[in-house]
Amino acid sequence: MKLAIKNMVCQRCVLVVKQELEKLDLVAESIQLGEVTFADELSEVSLDDLKERLAFHGFELLDDRKAVLIEKVKNIIVTLIHGSEEIAVKRNFSDIIAQQLPIDYNYISSIFSSTAGVTIEQYIILQRIERAKELLVYNELSLSEISYKLGYSNVQHLSTQFKKITGLTPSYFKSIKDSKRNPLDQL
Repeated sequence: MKLAIKNMVCQRCVLVVKQELEKLDLVAESIQLGEVTFADELSEVSLDDLKERLAFHGFELLDDRKAVLIEKVKNIIVTLIHGSEEIAVKRNFSDIIAQQLPIDYNYISSIFSSTAGVTIEQYIILQRIERAKELLVYNELSLSEISYKLGYSNVQHLSTQFKKITGLTPSYFKSIKDSKRNPLDQL
């Protein structure tokens, strides 16, 4: 039995889900971003208990097939942007998504847009800007290094998108040191 879980966006989320499963004496075969696999079907009682425990931490079990697909796409994007050291400039997200999900990309894109309210491209930009904010707050890399790390062709491209999304220039954002970052599951 596979369960799709909304808002699992990092390895700490995986750890929290694992701990909650242990509290309920449920043994999972695997726990990944957005998905838990069990060898057998769960009872209704166990499923209800799990839903309740997960909801306490801001997670949600997904039943709808489209919602599951959207969550998978989001997890792929989050993993690529936040889980990688570097995003190659030539990386084509649509190819990666189509490769990891054996479904026509045009269908995925259409469902994503109608369900999530933003296009996949817009979601990728939001994630890249959020990662840029994180790197700016750490203050370990120059803007040029951040631009390269996030796969932008140049600093100006990053700066333009950053200002369009946040209303601030990256330099100003870095100087105010105010944590105006958003949780990944809220994007």
